[in-house]
Amino acid sequence: MERDELMYRPPRRWRFVVASVLVVAFLVADQLTKVAARAALAGGADVTVIPGVLSFTYVENTGVSFGLAAGFGPLFSLLALVVVIGCAAYLWRAPLLSRLEVVGLGMLAGGALGNAIDRVAFGFVTDFIATDFIDFPVFNVADIGVTVGVALALIGFALFSPANADAKRRAKEDRSERLAAREQAGKPLRNKGSRGNGGR
Repeated sequence: MERDELMYRPPRRWRFVVASVLVVAFLVADQLTKVAARAALAGGADVTVIPGVLSFTYVENTGVSFGLAAGFGPLFSLLALVVVIGCAAYLWRAPLLSRLEVVGLGMLAGGALGNAIDRVAFGFVTDFIATDFIDFPVFNVADIGVTVGVALALIGFALFSPANADAKRRAKEDRSERLAAREQAGKPLRNKGSRGNGGR
């Protein structure tokens, strides 16, 4: 029982400590790499990291992650605040959740804050990571946190969440009870029929 409590009902302190560490880690990594990118790449010089695979190029993104929805930066700054509050509320209120959900939500909140700081401070988001092997928008560390965080949170909920498993278990039990009730309701009819045939 103690193991189940630890796995399925992690204390709120544990949830917020883990999530906070991830928020700070992604926020610091994002901001430091952006400072370096603005200093080294703002002049227009691209840097090849892995030929044909990865390079660094400076882009001022006025939209959301991966250069989408350009011109709606202020709206997404507000949305980032809503996302962070939503993550904190879920971590506080959810009675059952998987550890992977905690990790994913921490990464998501850190990435959202990283890009929001850029929008408030500069009016744009600094992107600099370019994939040369595929035509893909230039992105940054915060975008990685948002994308991977959402994926981990969804996987954690769908595959490992005890809340989701508990709901499936209750649904299975309900189906079993309905089937058992139908079988019991059918037995008297079959028995009565058998007695009637036997009397003939």
